[in-house]
Amino acid sequence: MSALLIGGTGTTGRPLSRLLPDATVASRNPGPGQVRFDWAEPSTFAPALDGVRAVYLVPPPAELEPMRFAAPFFAAARAAGVRRVVLLGSLIVLPDAPGVAELVAAVRSMPEPVVLRPSGFMQNLLGDHPLAVGLRERGELVSAAGDGKLGWIDAADIAAVAARALTDPAVSGEHLLTGPEALSYGEVAEVLAEVTGRPVRHRPVRTSERREVFRAAGMPEPFATALAAVDRGIRNGEEDLVSGAVAELTGRAPRSLREFALAHSGTLV
Repeated sequence: MSALLIGGTGTTGRPLSRLLPDATVASRNPGPGQVRFDWAEPSTFAPALDGVRAVYLVPPPAELEPMRFAAPFFAAARAAGVRRVVLLGSLIVLPDAPGVAELVAAVRSMPEPVVLRPSGFMQNLLGDHPLAVGLRERGELVSAAGDGKLGWIDAADIAAVAARALTDPAVSGEHLLTGPEALSYGEVAEVLAEVTGRPVRHRPVRTSERREVFRAAGMPEPFATALAAVDRGIRNGEEDLVSGAVAELTGRAPRSLREFALAHSGTLV
């Protein structure tokens, strides 16, 4: 089945493109062999969807009302004969964001919908994510989640599930994706300190301070506010979940945080 990977150069898209080398990678700034796709330019939808029957859908970034961009896309997808849509959703539920639920409903309206709901990405500890910046610059993980836990997952494991979902018609419905254990930010700091041999601590903050961290990173104010409020749910235990879906769908256990940290020890702190 010919597949289009929207967000194919992103955190999950890169490993997914390696698993599905025949898939078409869509990017706002396409490289060789890729196609142009820009959520803000509906004219890019139909050319990217030409000949496609399955789509890996990464939603418009930092957007609480994704359907204002995605509605024209679904119309173009139906016109192109797309059957299978695999959505990169989230276990995290953004407060006061009904538009996100509308996107999930739109995916479910397609002939062969699959919704992936991963927990917090381990990759948030790397690169330019605000969590990673605080870790590198000050040896601290900042959150308003208290001792609440979440089932940290490696993006490569998400990609492995997505590859199966895009190519196996038997895979359907929603799938909660986590790593092998749920860990608090304090426990993550302990693992990182042990692996790197450097001091790492969790610095608890108020939700308002967490919002300002996201705003300083360039996120729009409404999205920063919603994302900061997610920590309240983590603190209340709403994300303290572990799923066996990765093993069930890929045939191997998901990567642990310790394994991830060992693989990236030179760039974490």
